[in-house]
Amino acid sequence: MIHVTVFRTQGSITGFEVSGHAESGPYGHDLVCSAVSAVTFGSVNAVMKLCEIEPDVQQGGEGGYLKITLPDGLHHDIHEKAQILLEGMQVSLETIEYDYDQYIKISHR
Repeated sequence: MIHVTVFRTQGSITGFEVSGHAESGPYGHDLVCSAVSAVTFGSVNAVMKLCEIEPDVQQGGEGGYLKITLPDGLHHDIHEKAQILLEGMQVSLETIEYDYDQYIKISHR
């Protein structure tokens, strides 16, 4: 099971954490795992490039762990742009969860 936790402070996404494996198919052919990886890494890359910031990125384990934390004190415009990108990521993950809820669980903290 993939566990996604979205971290919020005063309604704003401050980061997220992804852990685990979907195990919805054979290694290398797991569509749920591939989808979650594409959505999360794509979102992080978009935040880094379009917002020109370096979030704190932690990854490890057997490829099943990713934690991102936005830097504190972002300029308002950059903060808003990052929020749009991360809210879009959450919508995409919720779409995956809707169809594959036996393999992915999203929570908020």
